Amino acid sequence: MAGRTDEELEGVTLLGNQGTKYLFDYTPDVLEAFENKHGNRDYFVKMNFPEFTSLCPKTGQPDFATIYISYIPDKKMVESKSLKLYLFSFRNHGDFHEDCMNIIMNDLIKLMDPRYIEVWGKFTPRGGISIDPYTNHGKPGTKYEQMAEYRLMNHDLYPEKVDNR
Repeated sequence: MAGRTDEELEGVTLLGNQGTKYLFDYTPDVLEAFENKHGNRDYFVKMNFPEFTSLCPKTGQPDFATIYISYIPDKKMVESKSLKLYLFSFRNHGDFHEDCMNIIMNDLIKLMDPRYIEVWGKFTPRGGISIDPYTNHGKPGTKYEQMAEYRLMNHDLYPEKVDNR
């Protein structure tokens, strides 16, 4: 199978760009998507971001996490460098852990309209407590909606090893 054409990569501007600018404030506009060439089948794309930081909205102290994003693409996929820059833009964003995970999921739904998506943040403890918010979404009216409900009800049935703390 041949590689991607310039037309297929239209809109992907950050990858290979040597003049990368790191944004320190929440910036969803940096997200870019490209066409899913394999829309005829279901498959998971899993991305792990072990360097996520945001700020506590009350104290301003930094919170650190590994973010796990898994999705079944439909027509569009998120470009990984733009995702990295987007997640980096939370660095000075003051919000609770649960809010950050839902914001990330909502922005990715808006960008890609995936068949299914889940976002899981595994935060390092602060004050003796670690918080691991999990959120997901399946396209309404499809089998992915039922999949989301099932995975939400069973997501912690077999806990994964947490290795970031």
